[in-house]
Amino acid sequence: MPNFKHVFIVILACLSSTLAFGQKKLPQVLHLKVTGDIDPRSNRYISLGLEKANEKNIDYVILELDTYGGALTDADEIRTTILNYDRPIYAFINKDAASAGALISIACDSIYMSTGSSIGAATVVTGEGQAAPDKYQSYMRSIMRSTAEAKGRNPEIAEAMVDEEIRLDSLIKNGKVLTFSVSEAIEYGFCEAEVEDISDLMLRSDIYAYDINLFELNWSERIIAIFLNPAVSGVLILLILGGLYFELQSPGFGFPIIASIVAALLYFTPYYLNGLAENWEIIIFFVGILLIALEVFVIPGFGLPGILGLIFTIGSLALVMINNDGLNFDYIEPPLLNNAIITSLVGFLGALFLIILLGTRLTKTSFFNQFTLTSVQDSSTGYTSSFYNKSLIGSTGIVESIMRPSGRIMIDNTLYDAYTRGEYLEKGEKVKVIAAEGTSLKVQKTVL
Repeated sequence: MPNFKHVFIVILACLSSTLAFGQKKLPQVLHLKVTGDIDPRSNRYISLGLEKANEKNIDYVILELDTYGGALTDADEIRTTILNYDRPIYAFINKDAASAGALISIACDSIYMSTGSSIGAATVVTGEGQAAPDKYQSYMRSIMRSTAEAKGRNPEIAEAMVDEEIRLDSLIKNGKVLTFSVSEAIEYGFCEAEVEDISDLMLRSDIYAYDINLFELNWSERIIAIFLNPAVSGVLILLILGGLYFELQSPGFGFPIIASIVAALLYFTPYYLNGLAENWEIIIFFVGILLIALEVFVIPGFGLPGILGLIFTIGSLALVMINNDGLNFDYIEPPLLNNAIITSLVGFLGALFLIILLGTRLTKTSFFNQFTLTSVQDSSTGYTSSFYNKSLIGSTGIVESIMRPSGRIMIDNTLYDAYTRGEYLEKGEKVKVIAAEGTSLKVQKTVL
């Protein structure tokens, strides 16, 4: 049996379109759809969608939501973006708008809900599902309240969606945060109407003829969204650190450093474009790399520069994943901070695993041989090497270049490559040759 309500809508829309033809352009509607966690990806999606709505002079925006919540910082940014948008935005709750989803819905000009939907339960929780510390709850209460006030909704009800201590007569039970069904949301002014779909929503808004388009990310934005995934970030961290290590083992410009550079670009660029990676966070990453290189090539042993280099490098990789304000982490929920740290550490440990267990095997593969020289030039095949004469043992000379512990010495106006037993000698110090091994002289400090 046909649904006469929808038939009526179609007929009315056709009549309206006919009357409007030749007179004026139909109202333009942009449909945004978020059906997952509120995170940097959904934040960027909504931001880009509203930018396009501005560019195209869109008349109405419909934000379809089905989410259990997500990052408070991203939800707050989305809320602010919606509040600053100067054309109507309708929230269409297609099943769930919990926590961050409730905040975003309340920021919209009108709220419509499908049958069986709910809105509320906006308590900030930890990764274990427990209520987060009060500073997070306090912040969430304040923005829920101010958002409701800005849109003419009851701020106490919005606040009760966060705080179970708030008592609103018989509206909610003790010890329970507020969650509205469709009928309850309508009764208390947090929903305009129950609708079946978007066409029903537009009819309820007295808009009978319109052009609607679903906003979708282009291919480049989809790629950016993929690289904002923490799992992908962990793999990129592994490639960055692993590539750096293998490059430091074989100085030059080869495959490891190319892999590391590409991985770094793929890691930092999406977070930078999404506003998470700040300039100073990227700078400390390169400072960390410089400190590690300084430790390897200039300063002997493994000391403070190397330790600071690791801290700066791994710390930078973690910081770009969270929406901190400088060194202020007050409103970064514990789960987000923990996930960023864990992802960075997992990437670091993965790189360490790759270095220890796979490093030696990699050098024996035919793929690795394409990028490195593996042939040996030994005496059995006709190659020779210049060895110093044993008669130099016992000779004395002067250090010509700083020895750390290798360098060059001058004996009877002739320069020789030399090394110590681990000592570090300054230029001008006196040394004595104690052995002639291979292509270098072994020396020790002496007083002539």
